[in-house]
Amino acid sequence: MILIVTPNPALDLTYTVPELRPHGSHRVTEVAAQAGGKGVNVARVLAALGRRAHGVLPLGGATGAAVAAELTGAGLPFTAVPITGETRRTVTVVDPADATVFNEPGPELAAAQWAALLAEVDRLLPDATVLVLSGSLPPGLPHDAYAGLVERAARHGVPTVLDADGPALTAALAAGPSVVKPNAAELLAATGLSDVASAAADLRARGAGAVVASLGPDGLFALDRDGAWSCAPPATVTGNPTGAGDSAVAAIAAGLAGGAGWPAVLPDAVALSAATVLAPRAGRFDLDAYHRFRATTTARAVRATTSLRTA
Repeated sequence: MILIVTPNPALDLTYTVPELRPHGSHRVTEVAAQAGGKGVNVARVLAALGRRAHGVLPLGGATGAAVAAELTGAGLPFTAVPITGETRRTVTVVDPADATVFNEPGPELAAAQWAALLAEVDRLLPDATVLVLSGSLPPGLPHDAYAGLVERAARHGVPTVLDADGPALTAALAAGPSVVKPNAAELLAATGLSDVASAAADLRARGAGAVVASLGPDGLFALDRDGAWSCAPPATVTGNPTGAGDSAVAAIAAGLAGGAGWPAVLPDAVALSAATVLAPRAGRFDLDAYHRFRATTTARAVRATTSLRTA
């Protein structure tokens, strides 16, 4: 079982418009609502791949009830930790060119509520093959909240995949997460280095076992103690990129659970990410495109010092 902690889940609202015009009035052609948050997207992709996953997330208020109802209806196993605050919402406005996302900050978590979530994680960890820690930390939690979860997993011999940014990422490094997955902008913010390989090496020096950097249309770069690999998609795709990184995390977690190496994991992650861009909402992907991309996507070993710019 892949265990997924989403500390700041959301109800994702997606509006599709013919064209996004700042400061203008828009006629929405399609509205969709589903449970969201980065970890929920990961769980949804894993379920579509036939992987057993279980989510742990704090939920509160009417929005939290809507999230729980949608997860149940979708057949996604989860444990909800009740909170007094109202679960947040996100709004994604999609037009043919790209997507624009508005993220609410989320409710504050009291110490007792976080302790209840940790207790659920402790209960489930003995059956876990991988622990995924994904998304922002809600208000009220210390920056090192993810570090504590990494340490808990390590006590059970469970590898961790961390997808976070800012202080939530950097404060967790010393705990030794197995894999961290920043994008290029997050790498730059965490290290001050514009070269991806150098920035990834910096995160490894600070405790990460492996760094998988998402480079948008240029694919993925991975660095661990054994070397470095690069993998680009076979074709340029356009659509809704929201959730593409979460699909990459799902592929990484599945590969880690199965003991696969980066030459196998990276092409799977890149193909899933590209297929997600073609889907209308986060947590979903175009299955035919995924298989088509996967058949022609390969990873190549590169020098760890290969220069790749973050911007």
